[in-house]
Amino acid sequence: MKDQLEALVNQMVEQGIAFEDAVSEFEKRFIKRVIEKANGNQSRAASELRIHRNTLSRKIDEFKLDHRSRSRRRARLETETGRRR
Repeated sequence: MKDQLEALVNQMVEQGIAFEDAVSEFEKRFIKRVIEKANGNQSRAASELRIHRNTLSRKIDEFKLDHRSRSRRRARLETETGRRR
C-alpha cells in the first residue's frame, strides 16, 4: 500500500496538484468510506476516525457528504418508487 501511495503522490506532484486540494480530497474520501463502513452511524464513524462527533458533522457539511448508508438510501428510494429488488 505504501508503494501505491508513493506512486499516487508522485503523480499528483507531477501534475501540479496543490497540497490543500490533495489533503481535502483524501480527507473527504476517507471520511466517506468510514461513514459507509459504520452504516451511516456518525457517532461510530467519529469514534473510528478518532475525532469528535461535532467535528465529523462539520466535515460532512463541509464536504457535502450524504452520511446515510447506501442500503438505507436504496430502501428509501425503493419505498418512494414502490419497487423492491
